[in-house]
Amino acid sequence: MPLPPASAAARAFIALAGAGAWRGRIAALAAEASAGRRQGQALRQRHLAELTLARLARPGAAPLPWEARIAALAGRIAALAPGLPAAGRARLDAALAAALAGEATLIPLLHLAHTAHRHRARGFAVRFAGLADGAGFDLLAERDGAAVEIVCDVVSAEAGRLVPRADWLRLADGIDAELQTWLAAHPGRYLLKMTLPEAMSPAALHARIRAMLAGRPGVHQDAAVALRLDPLLLAGAQSAAAAAALAALRQELGPEAHLATVAADGGVLVLAARAGREDQVAAAIRRRMTVLAPARLSGTRPGILAMMVEDTDRGEWRGLRERLELEGEARQFLTYPEARQVAAVSCVSRLELLGLEPPDAAEGGELRFRNPAHPAARLAALAPALASMA
Repeated sequence: MPLPPASAAARAFIALAGAGAWRGRIAALAAEASAGRRQGQALRQRHLAELTLARLARPGAAPLPWEARIAALAGRIAALAPGLPAAGRARLDAALAAALAGEATLIPLLHLAHTAHRHRARGFAVRFAGLADGAGFDLLAERDGAAVEIVCDVVSAEAGRLVPRADWLRLADGIDAELQTWLAAHPGRYLLKMTLPEAMSPAALHARIRAMLAGRPGVHQDAAVALRLDPLLLAGAQSAAAAAALAALRQELGPEAHLATVAADGGVLVLAARAGREDQVAAAIRRRMTVLAPARLSGTRPGILAMMVEDTDRGEWRGLRERLELEGEARQFLTYPEARQVAAVSCVSRLELLGLEPPDAAEGGELRFRNPAHPAARLAALAPALASMA
């Protein structure tokens, strides 16, 4: 009996990676996921593609729609390999090995496959020029005698956060047991607010919280951090109170706030931390594009920067779009000298990669901003790839 398409695609990709390397990677992820409850959850989310492909490769796996989409993208990478020249296959093998090492993920390869597939669906002939030819850009898309170079890049939202989520999760997991012990000795409901004007050291902040709870509760502030412990004034069951507190704090503090709850013996402590200023995720993307364009586009054809924004959740991604932060920074970049070769910029997150619908994902599957100053902006042949979608 033939395998279901998703299972066949997952197995083809795993075969491309090498069974031994793949087993080692999945085992390493499983070990890392045990580091702490919150860190483990974040790791499983970050490596969703690897864990999904591992599950779909097992007999009897039935994929959800978004899982089938991951498998289809991975299958396109596997199908690409046989048609590459020897040097191109070596480049693909190296890219795949790098994606399965350390903190790297499969997302850059899936973003590459996703971008190529979208342009083919728009009527372009697409060549994986980066892999096949060693070009500085990744894809060459041609239509009706016109061509455009596409650079596929992944930028983490962490680059624009004053307080990295990874540091916050490390802190929350590291102090969890101590907070449970404190709650057991001080039954009740509490809110610990933290304002962090400077970059956070998890170890230093851990020590500050420990010292605060060991002494007199209230407001503790210096040039580095402000801590405030107050009663959590919410009625209802413990779980309902914690959920209501998180929702209210998210509304009050904004998408850049880091939240966590600790519960013990009927008590609950809600932790809320944020930097002294708003995150600069969109600005970090602009800075990245300023480096990418002159380094990777040839200058002989119009170019597209296809940006994948990683490590962002639904609320943050919607906010970046609805507040026009991405549009503002992209259009500012397009006025820079470094953007003279760039005919358009596109932005997607995992939500578009997985085929989710608005309002969580962008309308039309991506944000795209055309550079009206570029001569190619007026070419009808390239319009499906360049026309603004926001």
